[in-house]
Amino acid sequence: MDSGRKVVDDNLAHAYPELSPDERHGLARRMWEHLFLLVLEVAHTPRKIHETNWRRHVSLKDHDRMVRRLLSDRPTLIITAHYGNFEVAGYVLGLLGFPVWTVARTLDNPYLDRFVSRFRSSRGARIIPKVGGYDQIEQVLGDGEPMAFLADQYAGEKGCFVEFFGRPASAHKAIALLALQHNAPMVIANTRRRGEPMRFEIDVSAEIDPRTAESDAGSVRELTQWYTTRLEEAIRVDPGQYWWLHRRWKDLRKQQRERRRRQRAA
Repeated sequence: MDSGRKVVDDNLAHAYPELSPDERHGLARRMWEHLFLLVLEVAHTPRKIHETNWRRHVSLKDHDRMVRRLLSDRPTLIITAHYGNFEVAGYVLGLLGFPVWTVARTLDNPYLDRFVSRFRSSRGARIIPKVGGYDQIEQVLGDGEPMAFLADQYAGEKGCFVEFFGRPASAHKAIALLALQHNAPMVIANTRRRGEPMRFEIDVSAEIDPRTAESDAGSVRELTQWYTTRLEEAIRVDPGQYWWLHRRWKDLRKQQRERRRRQRAA
């Protein structure tokens, strides 16, 4: 079993301990099918989905919540994960006249990076680099514009550790910090495929406003746990559409032992 398959199987074994090895294998197969289909959908979307026919391909669930936030003069953080076809979401928002800023890292493969960048910018999406883009993010939010974040990536041993599928997972602190510093509401949005290719449902499943008195997210950790839990709830609806390839639950003990060894040597 290669390393990628090992990561997927280990992640599924921890997230769904009730599944048998055969059931985990079936779920992993669904994930791989989803990933290959996602690439094909991205390639075909600019040709297939237009202003006149987008309703054939996309349904908007609780769209009034998203539209209200996008039209607000306050900044909004759109939180999603590597779940469903998240690339199509940005395209559709731009198609409907709501291009958003998105934080993304440069892909290692330059050809793939150019392909994805062309797709994202085809409907006005604006990309901020993950490395070195913090000042630009601050400016965008300061201007009251919406920002989208893929919030399910490993943040290292200095990240904010929260529960995700029953295990501690390191999350980036910056998302919650930005929400608190800019009094920016968060919305959880996911673009789930509905049974067949090129059919999607964009679901705005939850929102929270750090400024309101009833908010239970007064700290970075509370807010990070809130959106992480909401993402897990969405993923559990159809786990075959999630990227279980992520090394989200890295074992930090080896890293910590190595750091202590270097400190003693110094």
